Amino acid sequence: MTTQIPASTSPAPTPPSLPIETQFWSWQGHSVAYAVQGEGIPLILIHGFGASIGHWRRNIPVLAAAGYRVYALDLLGFGKSAKPLLDYRMELWQDLLKDFWTTHIQAPAVFVGNSIGALLCLMLLADQPEMARAGVLLNAAGGLNHRPEELNPPLRLVMGSFTKLVSSPAIGPFLFNLIRQKPRLRRTLHQVYRDRTAVTDELIDLIYQPACDEGAQQVFAKILTAPPGPKPEDLLPRITQPLLILWGEADPWTPITGATLYQTLAEQSDRVKFIPIPDTGHCPHDERPEVVNQAMIDWLGQAL
Repeated sequence: MTTQIPASTSPAPTPPSLPIETQFWSWQGHSVAYAVQGEGIPLILIHGFGASIGHWRRNIPVLAAAGYRVYALDLLGFGKSAKPLLDYRMELWQDLLKDFWTTHIQAPAVFVGNSIGALLCLMLLADQPEMARAGVLLNAAGGLNHRPEELNPPLRLVMGSFTKLVSSPAIGPFLFNLIRQKPRLRRTLHQVYRDRTAVTDELIDLIYQPACDEGAQQVFAKILTAPPGPKPEDLLPRITQPLLILWGEADPWTPITGATLYQTLAEQSDRVKFIPIPDTGHCPHDERPEVVNQAMIDWLGQAL
């Protein structure tokens, strides 16, 4: 099923940005930050590349108030979590989420993810069905990185050269320092948020501060050279739980033209719902939280 949301739709006022209290949990000797609010069916929020718990600051209180126990965590290497020099890949974070669920939840949960967080949701729904009762995907990434066959030869050469430079002990730190500067972060976010007023100083700080942590540059290089992970088209046939797919139509990073797989699935299955969100970029939960929160609450009330 596909539902259209008009560009002017505003089901509720934009939720205020509230401070989210974080706690810490030790996973394989590494500190992992997480937050929890509310009571009810568990929801687990999984951020995208470069983001953190704070990216859900306008979602967590609203979903908790709607009667859910909402968990969010900083994936290892991001946010306030530790940034050890490890072999970063999708499967590492999948193991982290499995152990987090075993330690803190132990009941079928709804996994909610943006970008690579959405791909992690698909992996968990497919590989650990006993953990997952449903999934919500927001502008789902097709992989942690582009696969070489997905790029034309010139772009493949450019990306290959860039990843080599980022990984270079001599040049990598210099490049990373340029990339993490606040004016550059703002310019990047202006490309992926259609509503530039959503790119606030608070948002810039949420991304900038963890990038100043010890080990952040090495983690960045490791992730950019990591394997892409499993393909969504290989995971989806193994998923039987209800799925809600929300997609900002103005996203240049994961364009809606690449969401045909999900749109077709929604047309063929009553357990899958696809909602395109006009005039919205790669992070609809932050850019238009009032729309995303209401869509999730309405769908969860029917699907669970």
